[in-house]
Parts: sequence; C-alpha cells; structure tokens
Amino acid sequence: MQSTSLVSSSSNSLSLSPAETKTTTTTAAAGPRIGAPLTRVPASSRVEFPSIRLHHDRSILSPLCCTASESVKGEQEMALKDAEDDRIARISSAIRVIPNFPKPGILFQDITTLLLDTKAFKDTIDLFVERYKDKRISIVAGIEARGFIFGPPIALAIGAKFVPMRKPNKLPGEVISEEYSLEYGTDKIEMHVGAVETGERALIIDDLIATGGTLCAAIRLLERVGVDVVECACVIELAELKGRDRLGGKPLFVLVDASA
Repeated sequence: MQSTSLVSSSSNSLSLSPAETKTTTTTAAAGPRIGAPLTRVPASSRVEFPSIRLHHDRSILSPLCCTASESVKGEQEMALKDAEDDRIARISSAIRVIPNFPKPGILFQDITTLLLDTKAFKDTIDLFVERYKDKRISIVAGIEARGFIFGPPIALAIGAKFVPMRKPNKLPGEVISEEYSLEYGTDKIEMHVGAVETGERALIIDDLIATGGTLCAAIRLLERVGVDVVECACVIELAELKGRDRLGGKPLFVLVDASA
C-alpha cells in the first residue's frame, strides 16, 4: 500500500527493459463529487489518506477502460464512486505516449498534451485541490521540473506556499541538499534554507513516480528540518517499478496508472 525505499529516476518514461527510467502511476481522486451522497465510514476504520488505485487499460492506440480496486478496508464505495468520475478518463486520454523516446525501448509519458487540453488540465488540478483543501497543508513542495507545473496552482487554491525543490546549483541563496541514488551514480535535490519551518505540514508533488528516488530524497530533506510530510502526489505512476514501496510508509496519491 504505502511503501518505502530510497532510489529514483527522473525521466517520464516506462522502460520495456529493467533499466531505471522514470514512470508514472495513477490513483483515483479521493474526494466525493458534488451532489453525491456521503458514505459514512466507522471511526475504527477511518484513514486520513486512503491509498486507492484506479487502474485502466491503455495503449497508444486503444481506448481507455477504467476499473477500480481499493486497498484500504472500508473505502470500496468511495473507490467505485471515483471510478465513475469521467475526469480521470479525460486526464488519462490527454497524456500522450511516445514510443522509443528518449531511447529505444522506452515508452515516454508526455504530459505536454495534457497541458494543451484546458479541461483535462483543470480537472487534474481540481482533483488534487479537492483532496487537500481541508488537510491543513501549509507547504506544497514541487520537484523539478514538472512538479513546478502542478504545484503552484494547487498551492494557491489551498492557501499554501509553494517551495521549489531544485537540481544542484539552480537556487541562488543558501541551500540544504539531499543526495539520492541513480542507476549509475548519485544526484541531489536542494531547497532554500528558511523556506520552511519546523512543524509545518507538506504535500510533495511531481508529475510521475517511477522508482521513487526523488520523492524519497524530498521526504528526507523536509523531515530533516522538522516538516511533517502529509502525503506525496503524482499525476502518473509506473507501478511495476514499485516506487511507492520505497517511500518509507508515506502515503502516495496518483491519478493515472500508466502500467495498467
């Protein structure tokens, strides 16, 4: 369900070979739709952030077919309700899959086509906002580079500040950094000193999770300065790379499972 480990990749693609390339996953939005009846969950089984996945069958040419499965007991009705939400299908169909990019054997998940579809882009932001607007989140931390696209509008809508988590030597002020492993070697992400305060509550956002390395580094970086990481969120998940299993038990919420 919510998982743990400390390796990552930063490419937006699904490899047909075991190489480490970045991929994306999907989980259904967890907020009830306007006008829908509320489902009461017994207090003994309530979970603040249910980990629900919405799986779909999608190839480059085939139409989308959505099915829902739930991984938290007591949340089945919510998962089914989310599966009926046509916003998920619209978002998924707006993401272009480009084979053999950036090298042979890679299926690249291209979110630039999602950004061209104003309805699907708005749906994406709305689903995240609906999930996090009442969670007392004060920080939305976006991972370079595509986390910078989705993070700021979410932060503005929920009344949080946006904190960029950048690659080395990009931030002009004093920084704190965290190293993470790649297939060959290591990399770092950095954050300005003083951008966050002890006791704040953070959401970490990126466009895609593959092996989970950058998200792990972002979690460690924020926790080193006393920030409570509430959840990680991505538009896409490449589930077969098991990145969510490496997040140290932190919840992960995704909209689209590109591996299904």
